[in-house]
Amino acid sequence: MHWLSNLIVLLLVLGAVWLARVISRSRYWRESALELWRRRRLAIVVVGVFVLIALLDSISWIGGGGDGVAAYQPRTVIDRIFRPDTYKEASYSAPFATKAFYGGKPLAHPGAHWLGTDILGRDVVYRALKGVRIALLIGVFTSLIVIPIALLFGVTAGYYGGRIDDGVFFLMTVLGSVPTLLLLIALIMVLGKGTLQVCIALGITGWVSFCRIARGEALKLRESDYVAAARALGASDARIIFRHILPNMAHLVIITFALLFTGLVLTETILSYLGIGIDGSWGQMIDQARYELSRSPIIWWNLAAASVLLFTLVLAVNTIADAMRDIADPRTRKEAQ
Repeated sequence: MHWLSNLIVLLLVLGAVWLARVISRSRYWRESALELWRRRRLAIVVVGVFVLIALLDSISWIGGGGDGVAAYQPRTVIDRIFRPDTYKEASYSAPFATKAFYGGKPLAHPGAHWLGTDILGRDVVYRALKGVRIALLIGVFTSLIVIPIALLFGVTAGYYGGRIDDGVFFLMTVLGSVPTLLLLIALIMVLGKGTLQVCIALGITGWVSFCRIARGEALKLRESDYVAAARALGASDARIIFRHILPNMAHLVIITFALLFTGLVLTETILSYLGIGIDGSWGQMIDQARYELSRSPIIWWNLAAASVLLFTLVLAVNTIADAMRDIADPRTRKEAQ
């Protein structure tokens, strides 16, 4: 199914090109994008590097090296750059080491492992980079599940009120009364362990919080003067929602996406600690590192690699989202003027 991953990458690239054209044609979005680049240039570059790594780890094809069965298995660009089957050691080795961490035997590839190797002799840099794709999948894909669901229920309940509001509020209360972690574990046990299953489980349990915010904002916006004027001019409810309600909630969507992204990636770390996370993720690396910290001398490079990349990605996303919120929030723009 490697062709499906390649097709998704192609669609994402085409979607990015289309979005860039839309932004370039709109004066408002073009100026907003330029202002965002001016404020958060470094953070955008950092996130761009993470996205590039994730894309390189998603493009795969068969052939081009390997022995036996490996020659007929699809390998990504990251796999072909690091060649994990070739540059492998017997067990632990320290960063840039020439001898094994235990026993002092010469390494098969001395000095080739910039951050050392793990207990199975796998390169830590390679493992950490493989976790980038999983982190972005969890953060972005799950947010694309959570935010539309929350907006659908929240805006509908807040705008129409009445029995619809009562029904949505009852559903939020029921889901909110169940401990999130226990509900996550139950859903993953039912759906199965895997990246898609974990994203769906996180999406089912993560929409309630933003739904409350969207509901409250819709309750406030439906009483505004411009909505009353649009209603008096004969605008339909759908037109009012899509032209007046949702655009004025853009800043909430942006900051919620950043908070969701951060929380979802960290939640996966907790799931990995409990043994139901995703194989190859940063959470799994951190979970394995808790046993290594008790060794003497301490094996720190597994924890350091995963933690530094996790911290860098989360900080960059939060920094960009903070600037985007200030740019998109009408009240902030008014105060700036």
